[in-house]
Amino acid sequence: MTSPTQKVGLEAEEVAWQFLKRRGFKLLDRNYNTRRGELDMVVTKDDSLVFVEVRFRKRLDYGTGAESIDWRKQQKLIHTAEHYLQFRVRNPGRYQEIRFDVLSLGPGYEDGDGGEASNIEWIQNAFTL
Repeated sequence: MTSPTQKVGLEAEEVAWQFLKRRGFKLLDRNYNTRRGELDMVVTKDDSLVFVEVRFRKRLDYGTGAESIDWRKQQKLIHTAEHYLQFRVRNPGRYQEIRFDVLSLGPGYEDGDGGEASNIEWIQNAFTL
C-alpha cells in the first residue's frame, strides 16, 4: 500500500516521464533500487544514457526540488548509477555521454493529462559521475 506522499511522488515521476517521452527519450528502467540508493529513471536518447532524479515541491518556501539535491544525495545517486552500469548495462562504452539530469516539478504542474507541464525545471547534466 502506498502512502499519500508516495502516491504524489509516483504521479510526479509519471509527469516527468511523459515530459521526457515527448522529447524522444526511451525508458530503460524506473525506480532502480540498491542498498545505497534509488534511481528514479534511467532513459536513453541517441548516444546518451541519462540518470534522472525527479523532485516535486508543493511550495517553494524552502527552495526548488533541484536545490534539495545536496552533495550527499549526489553521492548516493552516483554510487547507484555505478552499480547500474556494472550490473545492467552490457556495453557502457557505446554511450558517448552518461549524465545526470534533474527534473524539478513545482507548484501548478499539470498532472499527466497529456498537456505540457507548466512548471518543470529541467537541468541537464546537473552533476557528473
